[in-house]
Amino acid sequence: MSTSELAIIGGNPVRTSPWTAWPSATKQTMANLEDAMLSGRWAISGAYTGATGYEKRFCQAFADYQGSSYAIATTNGSAAIKIAMQEVGVGPGTEVIVPGLTWVACASTVVELGAVPVLADIDPSSLSISVQAAEAALSDKTIAILLVHAYCSAADIDGFIDLANRTGIALIEDCSQAHGAEWRGEKLGSFGQLGVFSLQQTKVLTCGEGGIVTCNSLDAYNRLQQYRGNGRIYSSSPAAGQLELVEMGEVYGANHCLSEIHSAIALAQLELLDEQNAVRETNASYLANALEKIPGVNTITPPAGLTRRTYYDYVIQLSADIVGPFSIHRVVEAMAAELGTFVETLDAPMNSNLLYNPLLSKIANTKELISQLDPKRFELPFSHKAYNSSFAFLHHLLLGTTKDMDDIIAAVLKILRNLEKLREK
Repeated sequence: MSTSELAIIGGNPVRTSPWTAWPSATKQTMANLEDAMLSGRWAISGAYTGATGYEKRFCQAFADYQGSSYAIATTNGSAAIKIAMQEVGVGPGTEVIVPGLTWVACASTVVELGAVPVLADIDPSSLSISVQAAEAALSDKTIAILLVHAYCSAADIDGFIDLANRTGIALIEDCSQAHGAEWRGEKLGSFGQLGVFSLQQTKVLTCGEGGIVTCNSLDAYNRLQQYRGNGRIYSSSPAAGQLELVEMGEVYGANHCLSEIHSAIALAQLELLDEQNAVRETNASYLANALEKIPGVNTITPPAGLTRRTYYDYVIQLSADIVGPFSIHRVVEAMAAELGTFVETLDAPMNSNLLYNPLLSKIANTKELISQLDPKRFELPFSHKAYNSSFAFLHHLLLGTTKDMDDIIAAVLKILRNLEKLREK
């Protein structure tokens, strides 16, 4: 087989060796797991053993890492978004501004709470929600803006803080793709009223499934605990052998509590985050320097305020004359075949996303709500342009060596040399 022929049509791939595995467990991960498993307490709803539990330890460590006063762990990122939205008053009769290019849970959680997601287009340079588009989408029903920092970049924090100050609208920062990133030297997630993070398997900080919310208000912290713990909060003076959670019942809560097992993993992974982020940043810089020299190929330029980037989905964009004759999906298939790993498009724009159909929800029960919830009523031109011209791979590829980065560069060049063979029939 030819090394110049595309792997997708029978040639030899650029790479046959495996990539750095993700997620990866260390000796500390295994030690934490063994300790948690033998502790006699696998959930925060279990009896207090006299020792501080892993969930509490992880939350304190993450709050310290973020420079926040408090952190509340949840079962997943969607639950983190949910309780954050409950805290700012999202519910029937309200609207939340959501990016038009993001993961479906950002909008579906709003619907779950009986509110209406209003889709705002992205800034084409950062691929995060646009300040101008968000401001244009405001109404007298708007209660919050979900500020998603996406694709190794960030939304314009300065612009959104100004907007929030002028309007009184709550900002919730979704940093599920930005653990450790900084804006003018301060952690993303510390600028809004609340910060939310996912700890799902693919994230740079993971425990398999989990989420976490950060805040600086003690009152908010106590309510958030109740939203995630069926109306319960941690006791300030627990007794060994007794339940550590005490009943408050001040809000309508549900069970979104992260287990001690997941928390033990998360605590060990947090210790690795900065070191791993530094490796990703070095390799991402090497990759960008090479890719930017290839005509028609671009990477994401971060806003000036983003003083420390983190890398989750590494995005490569192709010019219209390159990708125009065929679907970006063909490029994704070809890259995956050359590299022997998962390559993907960006999230589908929310007004044409197969996973987002709010008209199937129980709240779509009046003519007015059906009209308001219909995602097709929103225009998202920049989201569609980005989707149709971009592909991405996950961050664990950036945990390798410069030789690994050379393979990515070689795959891009090989595909560009064989564009005619990618044209769809």
